[in-house]
Amino acid sequence: MATTVIDTEHAPAGTTGATTERATRRNPLPLIVLALALTAGGYWGYTRWAWGQMHESTENAQIDGHIIPVIARVGGYVRSVNAAENQHVAGEAALVAIDDREYKVRVAQADADLAAARAASGVRGFEGQAAALVQTTTNQRAVTDAQVVAAKAQLTRAQSDLERANDLVAKQIVSRAQLDAAQAAFDAAVANVVATERQVNAAQSNISGAQAGVRLASARLLSAEAARESAALQLSYTTVSTPVTGTVAKKLVEVGQLVQPGQTLMSVVADTGTFITANFKETQLGQIHPGQRVEFEVDAYAGAKAEGEVESISSATGARFALLPPDNATGNFTKVVQRIPVRIRITRALGPDKPLRPGMSVVAHVITK
Repeated sequence: MATTVIDTEHAPAGTTGATTERATRRNPLPLIVLALALTAGGYWGYTRWAWGQMHESTENAQIDGHIIPVIARVGGYVRSVNAAENQHVAGEAALVAIDDREYKVRVAQADADLAAARAASGVRGFEGQAAALVQTTTNQRAVTDAQVVAAKAQLTRAQSDLERANDLVAKQIVSRAQLDAAQAAFDAAVANVVATERQVNAAQSNISGAQAGVRLASARLLSAEAARESAALQLSYTTVSTPVTGTVAKKLVEVGQLVQPGQTLMSVVADTGTFITANFKETQLGQIHPGQRVEFEVDAYAGAKAEGEVESISSATGARFALLPPDNATGNFTKVVQRIPVRIRITRALGPDKPLRPGMSVVAHVITK
């Protein structure tokens, strides 16, 4: 088959231009690809712009939850540890046992002190005996009060007799001996009144003493009972349990270790109460309000989306709670956009096969419109 070769150097001037024009007209694919790319880019840019008008997003967010420290309330050597790292435990489960022999001795001593206090106070009949003692002294007081009344009546009569005798002696109707007898009777009546009043005071002192004895014995008994309860409470603290159902994390105790009151033995991550803390820029908060719906993606589960709801917005920036808060009054000032924590309640999780663990990174999108 014959092949035609075109010599462009010796061809006429119009021949080369016509050939190029025909070649361009025959291959429009590059122009089509360019047009499609521009169209797709424009559409993508518009959708991103429109999406951004209805959402506020941040990658500075993570899963949070309730991490409960398991703390020793009494000191002693650890006898056993009943939980391992990452083990799931039920609420009120005994996790650590502290040697309780010393605390049992304290309970026995408190029992002995309580028994002695009960014996000193009359045990079961204590209250009745105390009431009877107070009643007896009260009755004695009533008798002495009556005696005082009688003595005063005798004194009044003796005083009248003495005055009458003085008048009669002055008129020489009775003898001087009768006046002396009336004076003696008067003096005896005065002495009798003084004596009965002293008896009244003594009876009142007996009542006060009996009541004080009752209060003292009762206080000693209550003190012994409180000491017994305290010793029993200290004994119960030798069994350290978890208040929530969750997973053991960061176990810090081993068998044989000496622990002190207030020492953290391990932590338990609660199964419930998980939420999201998203740190939005302060320039984004104008569009964020409690109750708005939130979509979020967890980095650990690529492509999986869950939902939540804005629960609350922090009253201060995160920097204010730092160990060393910034002090803009000193040195050169450089403006930095601050971030404010927003708490997001999870309304739809990813399912049991994709658990949300505290500390996981998420990307949060708040739907503002």
